[in-house]
Amino acid sequence: SISYDEGTATASTVGTQLLLFIALGTLGHVGTNKLIPSIKYYMLKRGITGKDLGKKGTSKENNDIPEALGIVPGAIFLICLMFCLVGFATNHPSKLLDLNSALLSICFMLFLGFTDDVLEWPWRYKLFLPSVASLPLLCCYEGSRSVVVPIPLRFLLMIDGELTTFGKLLCYFVVVDTNADGSIINLGVFYLVYMGLLAVFCTNAINIYAGINGLEVGQSYIIGCAVLFHNLVEIQCDSLSRENHVFSAMIMFSFL
Repeated sequence: SISYDEGTATASTVGTQLLLFIALGTLGHVGTNKLIPSIKYYMLKRGITGKDLGKKGTSKENNDIPEALGIVPGAIFLICLMFCLVGFATNHPSKLLDLNSALLSICFMLFLGFTDDVLEWPWRYKLFLPSVASLPLLCCYEGSRSVVVPIPLRFLLMIDGELTTFGKLLCYFVVVDTNADGSIINLGVFYLVYMGLLAVFCTNAINIYAGINGLEVGQSYIIGCAVLFHNLVEIQCDSLSRENHVFSAMIMFSFL
């Protein structure tokens, strides 16, 4: 009876938080739609414009298109997250550091995106700077640093319960779990390097489609919807990591 009441109260609290996140996301959407026309005027006035290559050969070919308008939804996104911080940190104080580090990384990437539109950074800088932006997240990461070795490759590490020559050599750099017959490797600090490189891949996999109408933001929206759907399913199933999924859902509602 007591545990049922506690579970019901927890579910009710999570439901209330999700509704608040939805409300903030809706307000952010309205605010973005209101601000874009105003900021568009200033971009055109300052000459921060480009040409729509998709309109080549039409009467709109030479029309100036304002650039760097991503600063508007990006700023609104940050403001929504800051308001979410107040409510979320009250019920999940252990996530305060994670949220602050996420905000710092988003701020840096927003700044990088805006300056790229204005200054047109060379690709050598675009490849390096996302790793710097991911440092706040990497510094506060406290999760697992282990990876599962694919079944077809496990023979390279252990055979009949004994480490192979390659497995022994690998142990100088990482930790091979002999109790799991070589199916798990603890990468240690190399896992953080991998996460930093993953940030470079993810950001540039989206940015590479910049300039193709709707494709860049479209794939971001689809990925965001998939992440949010996964979060909601895990929250509904009362997953052991429900707190993490609520945290992720909070970010996704403001993003979408």
